[in-house]
Amino acid sequence: MSAPPAPAPSLRLRRFLTGRPPQPERCGLCAGPVDDAHHPHLVDTEKRALVCACASCSLLMEQPGDRAGRFRAVPDRYLTDPHHRLDDSVWESLQIPVGVAFFFRNAALDRLVALYPSPAGATESELEPAAWTTALRGSRLAELLEPDVEALLLRRTDDGCACYLVPIDICYELVGRMRLLWQGFDGGAEARAALDAFFETVGQRARPLPEEIRP
Repeated sequence: MSAPPAPAPSLRLRRFLTGRPPQPERCGLCAGPVDDAHHPHLVDTEKRALVCACASCSLLMEQPGDRAGRFRAVPDRYLTDPHHRLDDSVWESLQIPVGVAFFFRNAALDRLVALYPSPAGATESELEPAAWTTALRGSRLAELLEPDVEALLLRRTDDGCACYLVPIDICYELVGRMRLLWQGFDGGAEARAALDAFFETVGQRARPLPEEIRP
């Protein structure tokens, strides 16, 4: 089973782990400097890892689908489809032990990979990929998903289950944040507050799917 891409650790996390100031970020292709706080990412499809990139190298790697090579630029689109919601019975069938999950299509394996945040990091669901396909049947967001570089991000609350199409790097940003803040069995108040803030930002950035490309 192929391992998911590893998240790029934040500056604060690297400083905590190493005990010394981190080196400035560099582009993983040309080794040029990049902005520590805001820079594009690439997916290394061979190593299943995220790579920091400068703007120029990111533009060079912007090839959709199977036309891309080893490195693929992570897009910056956020979409939502207000007309498609998962009901509680469908969510229960997914057997996800927490209220958040995301999945992406692994181009090399030609299947969906489902993960969720946990104290140990990104944990892969053991559910058969076909179950995810069945659950998301009828979702135009699933059909628009770019392999390897985008994810469908799901969150279950008392109001139902929301679904967003997002860049895959923010999913690993969320995983890293939850791992850093997680306390106790349910994550704790600080982790829940961070989760609420994260999804508030995603909701603000997500554009409703245009009528003309809805099923």
